[in-house]
Amino acid sequence: RQIRIDLVKLSQMLHIPVAGITARRRSTLGSLLETAYADLPAETPYTPYTEPVEQAIAAVSAHLPDGLPVTKRWAALHLLLGDCPFAADTDISDGTAILHAHGFTPECLREQIAAETARRADAIYAACVKSPAENGLPEQKADRILTGKLLKYPLMLGFLLLTFWITLVGANYPSELLASGCTALCTWLRDLLQTVGMPAFFTGALVDGMLRGTGWVVSVMLPPMAIFFPLFTLLEDIGLLPRIAFNMDTCCAKCRACGKQALTMAMGFGCNAVGVTGCRIIASRRERLIAILTNAFVPCNGRFPAMLAVVTAFFAGTGDSLRAASVMTLLIVLSITVSLAVSALLGRTLLRGEPSSFVLELPPYRRPQIMQILVRSLLDRTVFVVERAVTVAAPVSLLIWLLANWQTAGGNMLQMLGSLLDPAGKLIGLDGVLLLAFILGFPANETVLPVAVTAYLGSSMLTDYGSAAALSGLLTAHGWTAVTAVCFLIFTMFHAPCAATLMTVKRETGSILWTVLAAILPTAAGILLCGLIAAVFRS
Repeated sequence: RQIRIDLVKLSQMLHIPVAGITARRRSTLGSLLETAYADLPAETPYTPYTEPVEQAIAAVSAHLPDGLPVTKRWAALHLLLGDCPFAADTDISDGTAILHAHGFTPECLREQIAAETARRADAIYAACVKSPAENGLPEQKADRILTGKLLKYPLMLGFLLLTFWITLVGANYPSELLASGCTALCTWLRDLLQTVGMPAFFTGALVDGMLRGTGWVVSVMLPPMAIFFPLFTLLEDIGLLPRIAFNMDTCCAKCRACGKQALTMAMGFGCNAVGVTGCRIIASRRERLIAILTNAFVPCNGRFPAMLAVVTAFFAGTGDSLRAASVMTLLIVLSITVSLAVSALLGRTLLRGEPSSFVLELPPYRRPQIMQILVRSLLDRTVFVVERAVTVAAPVSLLIWLLANWQTAGGNMLQMLGSLLDPAGKLIGLDGVLLLAFILGFPANETVLPVAVTAYLGSSMLTDYGSAAALSGLLTAHGWTAVTAVCFLIFTMFHAPCAATLMTVKRETGSILWTVLAAILPTAAGILLCGLIAAVFRS
């Protein structure tokens, strides 16, 4: 803010040591400790008040005992003001007589002391603090742009587009590298187990089931999250995220929700379970329930890999990352719009009531602390989410392997179940395999697309679809069209949240009813939107 404080002069005027620290920098705390342990003068100098007040203070001080935990001057002044907790039985009649003789009532004395204190504070500030005019600060100029009526929404979309573009461009190579490493590890471990005579069933279950499936989840999740979370944390650290929440307050208020819901919605992009927990910042129970029930309408990191893969395969042209990022941005805007629409519906039906006021102090813009951003985003967020996904993906991968290896007259069990669900899938622009993939992906949304690819190929293991071109060719060969891709993207955004999120909803609400509703609402929205799209294009 370009404010300069003269600490030496401030110490001289206050007659006490002054330490300058910055809470964001641990290295500055040393001066605070040194100052705290420094010896103070036995008697602190002071600036006298008017003569009658000083005479009254001296008269009362003469009657005060020694050994008080405060100076006699302080105790005498506050006895005259009537708010001293020490030596309350001291005779102050001499002091009050002096004040009365000069026309001072207790109220007048209090007003003069307050006015004198304010005058001294202003004088100290003027002597020790140098700051530019508030309206000329770069921060105020930036806020007039970022929170102004004309550019606030285009700039929000711009930040979102840039974030997705960087994530898309940066995640491709690391994902391919991790997938190759996982394939090599599985091949080596399979050969090793076969060499030591491990039965084929256990080798397949361990390597082709649990290890390959878990490795696939990590390879598609880790690179995008390792890029997306630091970018998201960077926006938060600079001070842009609170301004986005401020801009969304008007939209939330019109939907009878709280503006803080914008913050919990932003948390949901990382993890819906975290977003639901973050709803604790909303004081009103009605508005907190609205935020909890609609948090799953924004796609979490577990859904991003499948969305990114399908968008890249069907809508990115010849590797056009900008076009893919634009499509992803439009999908996110759709998810936010539907979330607000459902919030408005809940606010006018099940959870009627007026929205509470939302007071948000916009923090100053700060220079980002790169190391802290990396630690917070990679260790606290990325590793936590990947660890949770791996914990769930391992048993799910084993289940998928068992279904894919359970042979029946019409093929394996995975394909047979997909055929049974096919009529229902066609009604909403999908197919039975995709519906089965969404059902099996309930514990971990990251496994939806690999389950579908495995079923399409008739493979006995979770299959990596390789490049975007290979994925596009495979899906097109199994009847996918642009309409199927659109319906898949919409249903990926709007379906029941994962098991971890629903468990969090149960913990936060303490109600099975609200937990069931949290699963039904996004699923109903997905079925309705996909059904409408499929019906329009069929006609």
